Amino acid sequence: MTQAQTGELAVDDEPLYASAPKIYPQKVQGTYRSIKTALLFITLGIYYFLPFVRWDRGPDAPNQAVLIDFAHRKFYFFWIEIWPQEVYYLTGLLILAAMTLFLMNALAGRVWCGYLCPQTVWTDLFFWTERIFEGDRRERMRSDAGPWTLRRVRQKVLKHSVWLAVAWWTGGAWVLYFSDAPTLVGKLLRFEAPPTALIWIAILTTTTYVLAGFMREQVCVYMCPWPRIQAALTDENALNVTYRYDRGEPRMSVKKATHARAAGDKAGDCVDCGQCVAVCPTGVDIREGPNLGCIQCGLCIDACDTVMRKIDRPTRLIAYDTDLNVARRLAGEPEQYKLVRARTVLYAAVIAAVGGIMLATLLTRSDMSLSVMHDRNPMFVKTADGSIRNGLVVHVVNRNASQRSFAISVDAPKGAQLSVIGASEKSGDAQIVEVGPDQVLDLRVYVLAPRDDAMVSKQPLVLRATDVATGKAKTIADTFYAP
Repeated sequence: MTQAQTGELAVDDEPLYASAPKIYPQKVQGTYRSIKTALLFITLGIYYFLPFVRWDRGPDAPNQAVLIDFAHRKFYFFWIEIWPQEVYYLTGLLILAAMTLFLMNALAGRVWCGYLCPQTVWTDLFFWTERIFEGDRRERMRSDAGPWTLRRVRQKVLKHSVWLAVAWWTGGAWVLYFSDAPTLVGKLLRFEAPPTALIWIAILTTTTYVLAGFMREQVCVYMCPWPRIQAALTDENALNVTYRYDRGEPRMSVKKATHARAAGDKAGDCVDCGQCVAVCPTGVDIREGPNLGCIQCGLCIDACDTVMRKIDRPTRLIAYDTDLNVARRLAGEPEQYKLVRARTVLYAAVIAAVGGIMLATLLTRSDMSLSVMHDRNPMFVKTADGSIRNGLVVHVVNRNASQRSFAISVDAPKGAQLSVIGASEKSGDAQIVEVGPDQVLDLRVYVLAPRDDAMVSKQPLVLRATDVATGKAKTIADTFYAP
């Protein structure tokens, strides 16, 4: 007896995996499409051309406005120069990025995904290229369903050639942030580029071509963790792209709606045209409610508004709204929008605090710094006359564009003497050292304290570095060890 005869469901015969259907987003025009297009040109313009912007930092310094200089362990951003010792700025930037993302989510859901995410931006660019060569939604669907012809082959070859060119320039632009851009471009054109640059260009070319050209919405739905995190962080007051079912249901054609209203029956504004689904880059039907695939890009709003204007009905049947407002309208209550609430205030406060601290630190940072590392084995040495000697490695940082002379001296312990290996001259009790422009000088230093029966095993050690030309000084405290 078969399963069909017994009426049992053949669960074990169901496939565990089903290929995702190919999505053919339709071209649309409107407010949110214009915003996305403007942001696309702005963000890609910055990414592709920023490495070529010049910034004069003086002689012997790189003149690229934004440069990550691994060779000299520095990061340049216009007038700002970040050293490895200032890694806390990177920490601050990461906190600002996270809090900004949380704030955007609290205000308007996945608005980052819909407008600024690199996957969205480059996929949008690839969609635009695809439409140029293969036409809009219907033409692409008809072409893919039909046989291979010379015209179709030509379209595919041209499209993929442009895709690869865009992907290659994307990878090339990335490596330009790590080397002088005009110089590296010249080496690439002469086939003299270093292997490291070529490897990274190949990696980023491949990932851009595959992710933006083929995987597209699969990245947003399956690969990216942010939709899951965002769903846990959002609340009922966050604005999301919402189908206002209080106004749209029941759905019916324009003719049926006219007859229903004439008969005194309820008729919704939605005519079930499917345009909101046709333009969605992830293939979501927003009318079915919140969906993990919705990236809040607002293109369905533009498509629906276009239809509503054609049939002379109010726009914003789909809009940035909340389910709470839909329920309130159904209950005959006024809408409420709570953009300012506890979590948005908290996120904004953290952003302001961290940003303020970073800005204050940048404005007050010194062009010189001093750090010390004490010898660990042995902690001290007792000399023949009973004096105690501690060995140190002192790092003197000169963030100026010119060479400077520093006088290294010891302020504590009282009566201690200083010996600096490699000092150019002495000035009283201080040792003079020369530090080149934008350089760190590592000094081997010995501090010798006279024998004293009252000396404790640990006492303050204070070193001072003074700019000979300006008198500006910097001190660093450590510990002087004794028996």
